Amino acid sequence: MKKRIITASLLAFLFGNNTKAQENISQDSSAYKKQKLKIEEVNFISSYYTQTGNNSAVTGGIGTEKLTDIATTFDIKVSKYDKNNHKHNFGLEVGVDSYTSASSDKIDPSTVTSASYQDVRVYPALNYSFQNEEKNYIISAGLSGSAEFDYFSIGASAGFAKSSKDKNREFSVKGMAFFDTWKVILPVELRNAPSDNEARHLDSKPRTSYNLGFSLSQVMTKEFQMAFLLDLGYQQGLLATKFNRVYLNDLTTVKSEKLPDTRTKIPFGIRANYFLGDHIVLRSFYRYYWDDWGINSHTLSLEPSFKISAFSSISIPYRFYVQSAAKYFKPYQQHTALDELYTSDYDLSKFNSNMLGLSYKMTDADKGIFNMKRINSLELRYGYYTRDTGLNSHILTLAMKFK
Repeated sequence: MKKRIITASLLAFLFGNNTKAQENISQDSSAYKKQKLKIEEVNFISSYYTQTGNNSAVTGGIGTEKLTDIATTFDIKVSKYDKNNHKHNFGLEVGVDSYTSASSDKIDPSTVTSASYQDVRVYPALNYSFQNEEKNYIISAGLSGSAEFDYFSIGASAGFAKSSKDKNREFSVKGMAFFDTWKVILPVELRNAPSDNEARHLDSKPRTSYNLGFSLSQVMTKEFQMAFLLDLGYQQGLLATKFNRVYLNDLTTVKSEKLPDTRTKIPFGIRANYFLGDHIVLRSFYRYYWDDWGINSHTLSLEPSFKISAFSSISIPYRFYVQSAAKYFKPYQQHTALDELYTSDYDLSKFNSNMLGLSYKMTDADKGIFNMKRINSLELRYGYYTRDTGLNSHILTLAMKFK
């Protein structure tokens, strides 16, 4: 039920995975033997997130933003070759979030602990890809779901990736669609108010989201790699969070947040990695974002990684972010009765933020971590996030890969 504060920058603290290629089998169909599914890897990721702040959208841009979240994700990847030596990859992922939110409990402050105060989100996903290693292309598809107290979503994706013959260049395109249903939760004092004609309390409202992503990666030199990323996003439906309050400048009137029912988003990014010798990798990323709500933003992230030994490394990720305000945002008691659309959600305000982290990773494919052969790698990450509006957060993440 919460308006999630964990942004893409924090989710970036989760970890990518490298898949070990299976040895080729004979292309002679007469010698073909039925192949069993091979477990490529199993991943376990768990994180603890906590935040504080004093600009809760639930109470009109003022009040506590205290929130805690425990998230756990488990995924398994398996593969199989067919008689034509084509590789089929299958993936199953299950995630569970459990959170408590003091600000959400202010939806109805007369209750001691409402259903909105503590909630659980479950989000499974199934993925499949067909890989033609001879012609260097991959076709992929996926299904996903997400459910919590006031929200249910079904998602679908399809993608295509093509590599050059020398594997130094890759182009990919991926389309995603999400079909959501919101159960409208209004602030307690507005549940019988006729002035809020956009939605009634406990109504079910749809929202659809579409995204089309393109990427082009290129190995420039032995030490230098680049990638160019472009996303086109469009949303339609109930985009306002109806339990967010907006207080007008007459000091008495309170309304439920109201926003446009469509939104177009266009982010463009550049990623560059440079290998400085055998022990240092410099990773960098820049993204420009535009949407038709009036938000423009810039993201710059740097992550130097230092190899301590053959089996361990440390990284120091840093991210700077700055954005302009949406044209519908005003702080507490700044909106007027003439405003047709309105929000006091500081996620849509003008702000800049910084995030600094520290990561330690151990990898040993032969002996395993702590001499446990099945544990291929272990990574522990910490991140501290601060926003000039007063929001601060901490996230601690543990990731383990099993082979």
